[in-house]
Amino acid sequence: MRVVLQRSKEAQVVVDDQVTGQIAFGIVLLIGITHEDAAEDIEYLVKKIPHLRIFEDASGKMNDSLLDVGGSILSISQFTLYGDTRKGRRPNFMTAAKPVQAEVLYNQFNQRLIESGVHVETGVFGEMMDVSLTNDGPVTLILDTDDRK
Repeated sequence: MRVVLQRSKEAQVVVDDQVTGQIAFGIVLLIGITHEDAAEDIEYLVKKIPHLRIFEDASGKMNDSLLDVGGSILSISQFTLYGDTRKGRRPNFMTAAKPVQAEVLYNQFNQRLIESGVHVETGVFGEMMDVSLTNDGPVTLILDTDDRK
């Protein structure tokens, strides 16, 4: 799994002119899923993301986690994170998981985040979405479960 994480002051996702997810502050996650991803990839990210110390403490240092500050997550499926642009000008998405597999893992990921004590809002899997956010900092990180192996 590949995740682009952005610390956010506010964020929302709109599908067909309807807000489907909205947070006041916390983290926006763009989540890409590939064919080899499984439950252990979800567990790795669920243990990592809510505990990342990316929020300022009282002295202005990044020492607090999402759980420490009581923030929320806006989770967006993003198959284009597995776009291969090495050849030509049209990205190849062959390494992205098929929608049926990806949707199952995406839903499991969000459920495990909720079970870990985080409030999670989402977009709509497989739909065209308008995502807006105010990136706080800006703080943007890329997490890839392949990097832990």
